[in-house]
Amino acid sequence: MTRTLWVATGSVGIGLLVLALKTAAWWVTGSVALLSDALESIINVAASLAALLALNISARPADDNHPYGHHKAEYFSAVLEGVLIVLAAGSILREAYFGFLDPHMPHQPFEGVVLNGLATLINGAWCTVLLRFGRKWRSPALVADGRHLLTDVVTSIGVLAGFVLVPVTGWPQLDPILAGVVAVNILWTGWSLMRESVGGLMDEAPAPEVVARIKELVSTHADGAIEAHDLRTRHAGRMTFVEFHLVVPGDMTVAAAHDICDRIERAFETDMDDMVITIHVEPEGEAKHRGVVVL
Repeated sequence: MTRTLWVATGSVGIGLLVLALKTAAWWVTGSVALLSDALESIINVAASLAALLALNISARPADDNHPYGHHKAEYFSAVLEGVLIVLAAGSILREAYFGFLDPHMPHQPFEGVVLNGLATLINGAWCTVLLRFGRKWRSPALVADGRHLLTDVVTSIGVLAGFVLVPVTGWPQLDPILAGVVAVNILWTGWSLMRESVGGLMDEAPAPEVVARIKELVSTHADGAIEAHDLRTRHAGRMTFVEFHLVVPGDMTVAAAHDICDRIERAFETDMDDMVITIHVEPEGEAKHRGVVVL
């Protein structure tokens, strides 16, 4: 099992533990806001399972039907998570609406605060793990899961703060209002995740700093060539695909041009992980005098 799969499996276990704690918090209090928090945790578990499945698929090697691999499976997981988040927000808004029409004071607020607070601490620690390693390993599924949990942490803190204020203010309507605020925040998270994931499915280019580093590596390791142009990049999960035209002197041998390509590829392997490079060699008559200048 790969390291990303281990982390994804851990997410499922953490999600189930947090769901149990938040459900218990709602059970002892009857709070609509805490119910909304527990409903979102159901989505967290479903999203973690989807991420685990997607990572299993993306880890499969390339085959005849998928010569470029299965890396984009992670984006489908993130899109699905966004859809599930939107559905959860709809359920929360429904509970908040009926809770506002028939408000009541929560029961046993101290027990609810302790249980939900413990769940929030666990979520906070795990979302740090997901974001750190998801970005390090360039895994869209893990990053999406981490960002979802981070939003869950922020909304839980808001819910807990308001939950404490309900008995202090004596205004029970505050509880369903907070649930509605949570739902709106969840909707925004779902939209953001779907937008970013669709960008990956549409072969969006990597971040500008990554593209700049690619150009720098080509420029400094293509000694003997004249220029590189028509550089194109895209990313699919943790993989980045790079292709460009490399212009060499017309009298250069095929072997010498191949040596330059090997040198560029070794530089990429040393400096950047998970790269697939395609280089098209052209004679100097094809130079466009634009693109990447060879130093």
